Amino acid sequence: MPELPEVETIARGADARVRGDRIAQAWFGSHREPFKTPPAQQAKGLEGRRFLSVHRTGKHIVCELGSDDEIDAQWIVHLGMTGRLLVTAPDAPVEPHTHARLTLEGAREPRLRELRFIDPRRFGRLEFRELAKTAGFEGPGAEPLTIGAEEFAALFRGRKLAIKAALLNQTLLAGVGNIYADESLFLAGIRPRRAAGRLTRAELERLRQALRRVLRHAIRLGGSSVSDYVGADGERGFFQLRHNVYLRTGQPCRRCETPIRRILLAGRGTHFCPNCQR
Repeated sequence: MPELPEVETIARGADARVRGDRIAQAWFGSHREPFKTPPAQQAKGLEGRRFLSVHRTGKHIVCELGSDDEIDAQWIVHLGMTGRLLVTAPDAPVEPHTHARLTLEGAREPRLRELRFIDPRRFGRLEFRELAKTAGFEGPGAEPLTIGAEEFAALFRGRKLAIKAALLNQTLLAGVGNIYADESLFLAGIRPRRAAGRLTRAELERLRQALRRVLRHAIRLGGSSVSDYVGADGERGFFQLRHNVYLRTGQPCRRCETPIRRILLAGRGTHFCPNCQR
């Protein structure tokens, strides 16, 4: 599943390519799973509006829309496990499992383009909100890149669950997934099985800083392409080349050469160095 850096990369790429464009036509497929809002309602709401900005909230891509320069609607994209949001030419081959095609009239150049949502496993979701009728989208948890030390420590106070499981809880921190939980715990030197509520304030602050550092580094490198993830331009990310523990089971730790271990924790494969993490 795309995590915070991958979603951020896609959102930034889409914003750079479609900001100001007008949605001339909206087409949606026949599979019902990707649609939180009925396709006909989405098409009616989208057509004629412009993309005023595209940004990330948690693991969601939020497209701010308006008929002029005032935001009055949102199109919200959740990528699920295998979702992709691509900007392409209208005559480009249509990939299997394409569930949405928005034909765009360029604000800066006359040629048409398309914004396509593709999702083979159909766990992604598309939603339209008209802001005069409903509230704007907000993420379920705190933002990992901006959360302060006090708020971060308070998230885990008294919690008995393992710190890895706590990091994956989207109601606590929005956007952190398996890859970046493993990588951040390695950088902070904390074992994934340790109870979240028993970490010291110093350890939690070390983890907060490690999480921010890992996420920002991954964003700079365009995310991790360990499966079928690509950015809005169809290009793969490069952070997978910098992984210290994730999917490196049995390989030597880059710090101490101890073999990386893999365990199952909270139903997820979890990777760590038994020597560097305490």
